[in-house]
Amino acid sequence: MSVPVWVWVATLAAIAGALTADMLAHRAGRGSTSAVWWSALWVGLGAGFGGVVWAAWGPAHGGEYFAGYLLEKSLSVDNVLLFALIFATFAVPRAYQHRVLFLGVLGALALRAVLIAAGAALLDRFAWVTYVFGGLLLVTALRMVRSHGGQPARAGRLIRRVIRTTDSYHGERFWVREAGRRTATPLLIVLVLIEISDVIFAVDSIPAVFSVTREPFLVFTSNAFAILGLRSLYFLLDSLLSRLVYLQTGLAVILCFVGLKMLLAGVIEIPITVSLAVIVACLAVTTWASLRATHRQKSPGPSSSERRLDKVFGKL
Repeated sequence: MSVPVWVWVATLAAIAGALTADMLAHRAGRGSTSAVWWSALWVGLGAGFGGVVWAAWGPAHGGEYFAGYLLEKSLSVDNVLLFALIFATFAVPRAYQHRVLFLGVLGALALRAVLIAAGAALLDRFAWVTYVFGGLLLVTALRMVRSHGGQPARAGRLIRRVIRTTDSYHGERFWVREAGRRTATPLLIVLVLIEISDVIFAVDSIPAVFSVTREPFLVFTSNAFAILGLRSLYFLLDSLLSRLVYLQTGLAVILCFVGLKMLLAGVIEIPITVSLAVIVACLAVTTWASLRATHRQKSPGPSSSERRLDKVFGKL
């Protein structure tokens, strides 16, 4: 797959423009209805870019992009779960969460660009790295079924030992001056934890996307367009996370599949259409089973997001 330099430049400029528009349009935060529309917009942009890839480089590469995008989008939901846990642990006011998530997305894009370049170079030079990536994905799948527990709180205490921190928030500021000294606010700890979680999930998701495509351009763009909508996805799913009880099980199954696919690459060639079908089926079954299991356990006042999903899945 030959990608001219100007296509890389144009794609990076489009991604930067989308991030800038998102930041400027939502400085004051957004409600759940806005999150629905913006999530739809990000998905539309990701799908539209996939259509461009399909038209320019053919259905084979187009299918690889869509498989990578869908895989990264599904794994990003696990990011959302951890973000919600971090925000709850540190009681971050909802009005301050937008800025932290925006900076988290920005950091994730830069980090993944570096990891993708490194991963592609390793795979080109050392074929055995494929099996390392496959084993890593299987270990991640086994670890995913475990609860995150109190990890954010413990990590926060470790950070406080290194950085002088206040006990209260000061708007969206990360630093304040107390007694003539520059002191971090709890929001800085939250940002550090968000960036650390980005590192952890990138180490898991980058090998996963290499299981469906080895093209650096497709690996990066599928990651980028999946991450761009992460902030909207968080505010869209925030009220639904407690009901997606089988989500991590479904994600673990997906990671097991792609891990085995990499380990068996020299024995069995799994078509990209099968990969797409497995990912879609796991997400659909997980969502349906979760909503069915929690249908009778909802709070007396379900959110609008819950009512919309119940309308779709409640009668299945």
